Amino acid sequence: MTVSTSAETFQPQRQKAALVLLSVTLIWGATFIWMKQALNALDVELGAYGKFPVVAFLVAVRFSIAIPLVIVFFPTARAGLQSRVVWKGGLILGSMMLVGFVGQMVALNNINPSTSAFLTSLYVVMTAVLTVVMTDNTPRRSLYWGVLMATLGAGFIEGPPHLSWGWGEIVTVICAFFFALHIIYTQHWTLKHDPLQLTLTQFLIIGGGSLVLALLTSDTPLQMAEEVLTRDGVLLPLVLLGVGGSFFCLVALNVFQRHMHPVQAAIIYAFEPVWATLFGLGLGLVPWTWWIVFGGGVLLAGNLLVELTTPNNDEGESVDPV
Repeated sequence: MTVSTSAETFQPQRQKAALVLLSVTLIWGATFIWMKQALNALDVELGAYGKFPVVAFLVAVRFSIAIPLVIVFFPTARAGLQSRVVWKGGLILGSMMLVGFVGQMVALNNINPSTSAFLTSLYVVMTAVLTVVMTDNTPRRSLYWGVLMATLGAGFIEGPPHLSWGWGEIVTVICAFFFALHIIYTQHWTLKHDPLQLTLTQFLIIGGGSLVLALLTSDTPLQMAEEVLTRDGVLLPLVLLGVGGSFFCLVALNVFQRHMHPVQAAIIYAFEPVWATLFGLGLGLVPWTWWIVFGGGVLLAGNLLVELTTPNNDEGESVDPV
């Protein structure tokens, strides 16, 4: 698969990619609400079966919803099931996202949302550092300023984080590291192979892996599954998570991220906690503070700085991890 290297054709692609990835962060912000609604409805099951197996099962269900959607809307993606190299890419990308998804949600039970947002936002910094360490694609100077501003904006959107460095904080930082790796390896794999084929195998790895985790960590998995799926207030958020958070967001990410530098993509992804905070504010789940204006403003300024200083020929070239 090739990507045009001319400034005339690339500039519209990069601008379109930026808008699409921004819409991805909007949906990701909404997934915070949907997951919270599902977990709130499952308070009894969380106490009876434990948070890890219940969360793992929820992740399995949301990707089980997304898998047939990929097959139906993008039938050519099925060709990747016959390719060993596409399965390899799906395994790498899916495993990284599986660790991030499950670990972040489990850790959130032990730390407050503002701390989680700050520590998760460190993946922006990690993406920049890993890009330098693992590849020959050194980010330009304005991207470093964008990284700093995006990290501050995302981390302080709900006020200054209060760190105590328990296991929840450590797990969240580990998840941020895997999110950073996922951004870099997504760039690498989707420039070399069909992004839709990679999406299908990635979904199968995440869905299957999370289901295995749920089965291995629950003493009564069938009973747990039945009670989770029949609990009032769970099914609709799960469908929204599957269709929006998994199908739309990850298809869009795999198709469009390759048109821009991975660090710039990471800076855009940092908008996720901004949307989550705004949705929470509208639903009365988050109190109003001036930190929302500060965090959102700094993050927006960082994105504008990067966008305005991006040369027309700054194409989404392949980043080949060593």
